[in-house]
Amino acid sequence: MSRPRIVVVGAGFGGFHTLRHLERRIPSGAADIALVAPHDYMLYSPLLPQVASGLLTPQSVVMSVHRLTRDTRLIPGHAVGVDTRDRVVVVRRPTGELAPVRYDRLVLAPGGLTRAFDIPGLTEHAYGAKTLAEAVLLRDHVLAQLEMANDTRDPAEREERCRFVVVGGGYTGVETAASLMRLCQEAAKRYPELRSVIRWHLVDIAPKVLPELGDRLGRKALDLLRSLGIEVKLKVSVREVSADKVVLTDGRALPCRTLIWTAGVTPSPLMETLGKPTQRGRLEVGADLSVPGVPEVFAIGDAAAVPNLSHAESAYCPPTAQYATRQASTVAGNVVASLLGRPLREFRHKDMGLVVDLSGRDALARVLQFDLSGLAALGVTRGYHMMSVPSPTARARILANWGIRAFTGGDVSRMGFADDGRPSSFVANEAVDYLDPASSSKEGARLLENERERYGED
Repeated sequence: MSRPRIVVVGAGFGGFHTLRHLERRIPSGAADIALVAPHDYMLYSPLLPQVASGLLTPQSVVMSVHRLTRDTRLIPGHAVGVDTRDRVVVVRRPTGELAPVRYDRLVLAPGGLTRAFDIPGLTEHAYGAKTLAEAVLLRDHVLAQLEMANDTRDPAEREERCRFVVVGGGYTGVETAASLMRLCQEAAKRYPELRSVIRWHLVDIAPKVLPELGDRLGRKALDLLRSLGIEVKLKVSVREVSADKVVLTDGRALPCRTLIWTAGVTPSPLMETLGKPTQRGRLEVGADLSVPGVPEVFAIGDAAAVPNLSHAESAYCPPTAQYATRQASTVAGNVVASLLGRPLREFRHKDMGLVVDLSGRDALARVLQFDLSGLAALGVTRGYHMMSVPSPTARARILANWGIRAFTGGDVSRMGFADDGRPSSFVANEAVDYLDPASSSKEGARLLENERERYGED
């Protein structure tokens, strides 16, 4: 018999940890394990705001797939369709060509894309904060605005360049606003005339920030943000964006050249191509993480609607890194069990809590229903990150970066990524031309037939 082919789609928390668990459970050479992903690394995204502020170097949050796996074969590209009948994943390679990848077992963990709305000017002028490239470019852009504001004598231009608007009161938005506000405070030491002009705004349509932390810590987060000088406006969103202005739904028009969009994510459209039931774009799976009616396909992470057996008040598991990492262990065991004809195990996980790092000495944490703030929360938060980062090399870099900042201060030099002055379109960076769900099976079958003719039946 030929070796089974196990294909994992996505190198995020779910996909990356699935690969590592599979390699631990399967003897070397007993199966072909492949990863379909556009990059050869896992991004530790919870620390991206610290990359944007310059507290961490970009390399610190990148976990090399080649270094941390043993037998996994990387297939570069985006998975754009799944043909469950012929067991084929259709991959769009970096060259633009489509290629079929056959599987015996498939684990889908493609994550999500930045959720955008039909707001005039949003895709042309907004900056994202979800990818490594966006975080690095965002830091350069913010520092460039301060440099140009300090150089101009036009008060209107200075006001536009010194005002920054962050949309989204979740973890990414709150941490990004706090981290970049501190970056501006450091940079303002070089530009004393700007200290009274710099303005940061955080807006969200929700009635509170960080609702997952509960009312007490949510109010604490609001107080901390305002103590930093960030104006927080709730129950408000963006109506229109232009190159030099942001109009809010309450009618305010803010002179501004920087809008940072962090208002959530939407599941990868890949999940729609299976033709199976979804929940708001998330593919429905059973408690054993397999897709009903397609037992050889499993799905985890942000793009999967996984039953939450440990919390009756929530029907599905939240799309967080904590849950994706734990689902990876269960799905790897179930993939092996399905190949051996053994019973599959249900996924259960009790939420361990949440942590928020506001840079400096400010942090908030909810650990096993205990609320923490101040230095205690900072210790828990950074300790959690150290345990969660899977690479010893990355842990060493992160600790070194934190130590350098603590003892020598920050660096506010730009790296030249924003020299052309163009915004980072988060839609362009993340969107993929996915195949139409109705045609994905036909396309996959056609590609598979071409492969059979070319190489013969395997």
